[in-house]
Amino acid sequence: MEIKAGTLYIVGTPIGNLEDMTFRAIQVLKEVSAIAAEDTRHTGKLLQHFQIKTPQISYHDHNRLSRLPEMISRLQQGQAIALVTDAGMPGISDPGYELVKACAEEGVPVVPIPGPSAAITALSASGLPSDRFVFEGFLPAKGSERRTRLETLKPESRTLIFYEAPHRLQQTLQDFAATFGGDREIALGRELTKLHEEIWRGTMTEAIAYYSTREAHGEFTLVVMGAEPTELVLTEDALKAELQVLIGQGISRSQASRQLAQQTALPRRQLYQLALTIPEPTDNESDTQSSV
Repeated sequence: MEIKAGTLYIVGTPIGNLEDMTFRAIQVLKEVSAIAAEDTRHTGKLLQHFQIKTPQISYHDHNRLSRLPEMISRLQQGQAIALVTDAGMPGISDPGYELVKACAEEGVPVVPIPGPSAAITALSASGLPSDRFVFEGFLPAKGSERRTRLETLKPESRTLIFYEAPHRLQQTLQDFAATFGGDREIALGRELTKLHEEIWRGTMTEAIAYYSTREAHGEFTLVVMGAEPTELVLTEDALKAELQVLIGQGISRSQASRQLAQQTALPRRQLYQLALTIPEPTDNESDTQSSV
């Protein structure tokens, strides 16, 4: 493979087991001008293992705004740069997408070098439907924003995928049960591809009981069964009422139309035109929704 000057390479790295590193990824990391890494110490161990001596650039959530112009400048000057994250594919639940967006706006070529992803790895072994799914990443930590996000997802019929830290696992399972119901199926992937990998399957209620007697260790990927599709009365008034409820939860008209289209099999464009006839929620209505 020939490394092209002035190109950003999006390089997937192992989520645990170093043997999952691809030959192509190793070659790219060896031959680019620099490697933009989320944590240079963490990536340094990976590079040392594969005897890669390419210099690193720190690029993470806290310095992305100041570092981004420098990265674009280097690329425009002809340097080839590889973007990596601590584990998995860059741009998934990290600031990598902002660099890719900037490259697209500046006409800088972007080449993906595929690698592992915790979300897809967990989904493939979950035993839950994998033909249609939604990746939600990390939920808001707490408060009304978290409740609103979960309520918005309550009618979602596609399989849901979340990331969660061990210290918040029990609370998240409790919130899932309260919103989705205790009988909703879930699969929890822990320490995926590592020595102590565990994939647990059961209902929300069973998951709460299981992890109440065990200390959670390692990062978790949660795969949740989608809701059973509900039949709606397809009158215009009923559709407007359903759209109004969704918009009142704080999501956009476009998102509300897309969600209702998934439930009813009606064209999203048709529902969006209907959503445009619904007035904006008043401040009092918004306050009432946020306090529920």
